[in-house]
Amino acid sequence: MPIFKSGNTAVITGGASGIGLALATKCAGYGMNVVICDNNSSNLKAAVELVEGKGGKGKIEGVEMDVSEGLEFEKVKKVVANSGGKIHLLALNAGAAIPSPNPSNPWTSPNVFQKTLAINTLGVTNGLCALLPFILPHSTTSHPTSIIITGSKQGITNPPGNPAYNASKAAVKSLAESLSHDLSSRSPTTAVHFLVPGWTFTGLSGNPPFATEGQEGQPKPKPKGAWWPEQVVEYLEAHMAEGRFYVICPDNDVSERMDGRRMLWDRLDLVEGRPPLTRWREDYAGEVAEWMGRSAS
Repeated sequence: MPIFKSGNTAVITGGASGIGLALATKCAGYGMNVVICDNNSSNLKAAVELVEGKGGKGKIEGVEMDVSEGLEFEKVKKVVANSGGKIHLLALNAGAAIPSPNPSNPWTSPNVFQKTLAINTLGVTNGLCALLPFILPHSTTSHPTSIIITGSKQGITNPPGNPAYNASKAAVKSLAESLSHDLSSRSPTTAVHFLVPGWTFTGLSGNPPFATEGQEGQPKPKPKGAWWPEQVVEYLEAHMAEGRFYVICPDNDVSERMDGRRMLWDRLDLVEGRPPLTRWREDYAGEVAEWMGRSAS
């Protein structure tokens, strides 16, 4: 991959834990300069030290910021401008799943919707509006650039339970698709990749970064079905090399074919005029089981 090259610069939001940290570590291993952006100061400090300790030749910098605030990206712009003014890899990865105070009736909690959309969706648009000028002008066939936008399977199949998170990630999918189409003609040497992790063992799933035994919030054992963040990044890199836009990651429980069947069933609700979310409706349980059973064939 010409993107993962010594001397190139990567900017990664949500880079102090989970998939973002795994990607930062990979970039550093190639000798890239890495700007790690995160809103957690202690995690950020530890992440910079960890990535620096990998022995890469590039410069590792941390920027404490809140992606939901557009002006916060001025901090990133300043760092990039002071170190050459070019971004070769932008990963808009920051995200949050904010629990509702009333899970059985989420429609009573407007603040949850506002905060979730501000972080997960506006965190992407804020980053694009602020940082595209550092990516597109210098992108050429011999020196291409890439943008990674992290989505979620919940933003595709929309399972019941967290409408704020689902809606925020559905919007991210739409934004990533629109960006890819736009840049295919405006900046064809800038690749856009929509990363959709499977079940991944991160802070959101019980693996808080940099926690040690005896501390509150110490890591739990990794579930057998989950992938490590490093596995997701390896899968991502391989699919970036193939020029893929959609990078839909499996995990140890869900295969690529199972994901495909689930996504296709969801779309058939629309095409065939069925009620929404029939995959989770009791009166469709038999049809869904039969449909998914075909995934083994």
